Amino acid sequence: MKDSERAALMGILQSAERGAPVEAVEAVTGAVATALNALGVSLLIADLSGRALVRLTHQPAGDGAGRRQDEEVAEVLPFDGGPYEQALRQQTARVIPGDDRWTVLAPVTERGEAIGLLEIDLPDEPDDDVVARIARTAHALAFIVIANRRHTDLFEWGQRTTPFSLSAEIQRRLLPASFTCEAGAFTLSGWLEPAANVGGDTFDYSLARDVLHFSITDAMGHGVASALTATLGVGSLRNTRRRGASLVAQAEESNRAVAEHANVRGAYVTAVLGRIDLTTGRCELVNAGHVPPMLVRDGRVAPVELPGNFPLGMFPGESYRSGELPLLAGDRLVLVTDGMRERNAADIDLPAALLRLAHLHPREAVRALSDAVLAAAGPVLDDDATLLVIDWYNSHGPRNSTAGADRSRVSSDE
Repeated sequence: MKDSERAALMGILQSAERGAPVEAVEAVTGAVATALNALGVSLLIADLSGRALVRLTHQPAGDGAGRRQDEEVAEVLPFDGGPYEQALRQQTARVIPGDDRWTVLAPVTERGEAIGLLEIDLPDEPDDDVVARIARTAHALAFIVIANRRHTDLFEWGQRTTPFSLSAEIQRRLLPASFTCEAGAFTLSGWLEPAANVGGDTFDYSLARDVLHFSITDAMGHGVASALTATLGVGSLRNTRRRGASLVAQAEESNRAVAEHANVRGAYVTAVLGRIDLTTGRCELVNAGHVPPMLVRDGRVAPVELPGNFPLGMFPGESYRSGELPLLAGDRLVLVTDGMRERNAADIDLPAALLRLAHLHPREAVRALSDAVLAAAGPVLDDDATLLVIDWYNSHGPRNSTAGADRSRVSSDE
């Protein structure tokens, strides 16, 4: 990075800090437009559905088309297989020629999480140096969005093309802030396709120095009551995890918490809890009355056999047992909820689908599987369908990345 570019980046960060959180992106894109003599600059943020981009702009009342909140406008751009979708999925900057301008699309990505695209219109064809500079700016923009969305609803509002119910709002808060995480030893991605009346599904993960913690849960019932039961289960699991408790202790404490505090008599939560030692690949798992995890290895898919345990909250004094799975380089571990198998979704040959999608990055694989469920059982689901996919590389250490993504792990064209 040249000294002039480094100074420009420092100026961008200072501009983002100087204004209000809702003005941070405008401050950055405005500085980029000036530096590159751009004709226009926009942030296109990924919609929560995973099937569209949303162009966020600030326009006076009456100007522009799209969903509006005060002077904020959100224009939805559904995926159509074109360069916008491909730039996001392949995590590679694209240059699109036009009649009187050249458009550069650069992924706004952090640790594999595809936040959106930076769209810049230029008067002349950009050379490789300009495209690389825009890609680095887009990477910096990812951190600015992450930092500022903690202080405002603007980005969350822009991502919601459909209103949330109260139960969906509660459920959303139980999910991790990022659905994707790339590290040296693994790549992880989760997805939740909600039912019309939320079914209480969640997934979660946390990365320590040498350990990956993860879980997938399904609270009984639907609606607000189910979301509140899920809150108890997830809250207890996070609390005990953050206190350094073992996997079995996490399950047993959550079991007591749900049994004692759930506001619905007989409430329970099924779950799979896991932790992977990133230095050895040793994976410990607890299955609490849940759909068994699946292991994709050497072109075959098999359920992971684990000791049986009751769902969390069913019997408050119950003891739990864990099992072990030694992971090998190239393995894919898949956790799902029963919404992936119930009713019409049961028509999906899940093992065959997992093999068919093995070439996809976990971020794209979970969305493709979600699309398959919607095609089979949608357009409105009777139960939440949730997935968590973990690819294991057995290479704990520094991660190779360019502008926020490991290019060696992007989805292939198979």
